[in-house]
Amino acid sequence: MRTPRPRPSTARRGWAPVRPKLLLALPILFALAAAGFGVAAWRAERANAVIAALEAGKDLEVGPDATAQVLLGRVRFLAKRDRLGETEPLVAALDRANAPETAARARYLVANARVRDAFTLITRSELDKAGPQVTLARQDYRRALHDQPEFWDAKFNLDVASRLIRDYPEFERKEGEEMQADPKKIWTDIPGQPQGGP
Repeated sequence: MRTPRPRPSTARRGWAPVRPKLLLALPILFALAAAGFGVAAWRAERANAVIAALEAGKDLEVGPDATAQVLLGRVRFLAKRDRLGETEPLVAALDRANAPETAARARYLVANARVRDAFTLITRSELDKAGPQVTLARQDYRRALHDQPEFWDAKFNLDVASRLIRDYPEFERKEGEEMQADPKKIWTDIPGQPQGGP
């Protein structure tokens, strides 16, 4: 007498038609995942090569669609060479890329370059040219701190820049080309000038 075979469960019966299709699809899915990881690794390697070349002093053009770290590398390269006008579209691209920490670091580098330029101008007694550089540097430090409030180096450098040259005295424009200033403020706003009136 033969014992009856147990009938397959409903789950097993439902799995049977899907199994061959799944076995065919799995290698394709794994191949696509491997290709995706390969492309990501290739992009990261390429970005690292561009950053290394910029650090080595090669003047490589970087588009605004580059990764945030590549944009930061280009900003660093330009700031070291006092080509600050070229940094503006790159910092704007970092803002659009929603990378606040990297944008803060970029603004910090630009502000540092402006302060270095201001120090050079101050040592040559060109205070009229140094003042705007310091003002722009302070604005960059403040924006960096807005994006990254715990950025201690930016806080420290903002303090240094604020002590370097104080804000210009407020002038009130009267009729014509002549500008009037409060005599109490004129002499105390420029370092190294005597206190009080002329």
